[in-house]
Amino acid sequence: MKYSIDHKSPIPLHIQTEMLLRDIIAEEEYKNGKTLPNEVELAKQLAISRTTLRQAINKLVFEGLLIRKKRTGTKVSQAAVSSKSNNWLSFSQEMKLRGIIIKNFELHVTWVFPDDALANFFEIKTDRKILKMERVRGKPNEPFVYFASYFHPRVGLTGDEDFKKPLYEMLEHDHSVIATLSKEEISAKAADTFIATKLKIAVGSPVLFRKRFVFDQGERPIEFNLGYYKADSFVYTVESSR
Repeated sequence: MKYSIDHKSPIPLHIQTEMLLRDIIAEEEYKNGKTLPNEVELAKQLAISRTTLRQAINKLVFEGLLIRKKRTGTKVSQAAVSSKSNNWLSFSQEMKLRGIIIKNFELHVTWVFPDDALANFFEIKTDRKILKMERVRGKPNEPFVYFASYFHPRVGLTGDEDFKKPLYEMLEHDHSVIATLSKEEISAKAADTFIATKLKIAVGSPVLFRKRFVFDQGERPIEFNLGYYKADSFVYTVESSR
């Protein structure tokens, strides 16, 4: 079958390619195990680079919709029909899947100079301002998490975005930045005065501390996120399979 995308469309080529791939893998023959078209041939047919095609494929591989194997090609994952709750999601998406209604108690957006750790992570100089977003979120009757997110200037955020939307959906739809990789560090801490005030708990109370390092499809850093969760209001579950 011949496939095509619109090179005159304002929609980025990798987004169009991703949409096309979603249509392809929904076809009965591919759901039944047929290997997707050869990357070289498909890129040539669509008149795009293999890098652009791989960017779209990697997005679907990350979502668990596709499986890529050396020498055998790319196929539709048989697990694609199951719940994606074990995939990496934004906080809003996580809570929605759990059926938890979330309230934003605070939302602040500022421009700050990065410290050495942030500058090193983003590979920028400390005299270049970055956007910082702080949020206190929780159930309607109580806050249970404080977030501080820092974004690479390359993302193109202005500070006027609607940060009430799911973050990674907003980045993809409004800035064509696709968050595809998250690396995390999780530890326990005692709440200092600042965190205790934000979460309305006593100083010294236990909190779950999560660092999240987020990268785009080119494995370039886009977000550095710090999260402080009330210990009695949140359980962090990791599911592994072998």
